[in-house]
Amino acid sequence: MEGDRETGVRGVKSAARTVELLELLAMRQNRPARLRELSEALGAPRSSVYALIRTLVEHGWVRTDPTGTQYSIGIRALLAGTTYLDTDPYLRIVQPHVNDLSVELDETIHFGRIDRGDIVYLATKESTKYIRPFSRVGRRLPAFSTAMGKSLLAERLDTGIEAHVPEERAPLTPNTLVDRDALIRDLELTRERGYAIDNEENYAGVKCFGFALRYSRPATDAISCSVPAASLDKGREQALIEALEHTRLVIERMAPVDLASTADFTIGI
Repeated sequence: MEGDRETGVRGVKSAARTVELLELLAMRQNRPARLRELSEALGAPRSSVYALIRTLVEHGWVRTDPTGTQYSIGIRALLAGTTYLDTDPYLRIVQPHVNDLSVELDETIHFGRIDRGDIVYLATKESTKYIRPFSRVGRRLPAFSTAMGKSLLAERLDTGIEAHVPEERAPLTPNTLVDRDALIRDLELTRERGYAIDNEENYAGVKCFGFALRYSRPATDAISCSVPAASLDKGREQALIEALEHTRLVIERMAPVDLASTADFTIGI
């Protein structure tokens, strides 16, 4: 026991479990979880999970229903999320261009960042032609099935994509590239042409085009345009790609350069 206090191992494990619990609840979105589900998902005793949940409930990071048996993410988590967005040096530059491009094209434009195996949506401006009843900001989607994700994976082909692509890939639609060789071929084509295409791989009926933002090396951020596949023809597709590429270049000229990552990249050359 004393040794644990001296080394801090117990504290680290507790902190890790707290983060795992909050991430688990966040990923469930509007589906509350019972204690048994959380205990099984975390591989931890119910008594330990219950004690942790009660502490988080008291501090507002987890909320419970009137019966006290179902749990979901709490309002204090919003503070952390909004602070991240408010202080991000790139979002404040990219957001106006996302808005302007969406107005220009009247299509849905996204800005996202790769985080392990997912793309996290940091900004979205919806088209006026179709209204979505929820905000995508903060949502996660697999990097291997999205245009933004594939544009960023293509930047990592030479150094390896293993950290961002799970070994087992579940298809989201019949078009999702779950075969590794097929995915690698698609990423190679992405690198060759300079942008990624999500060909109804994430949502059936929706096609998406994505460009990596290369103000850091390797790129961690990307922009994309989502369009109903039925509304596309070759001319419209080319116009969207050209507008996205122009916006990418404007953003890269305005964005602060990540000097540390760029220096490492240059030395590597």
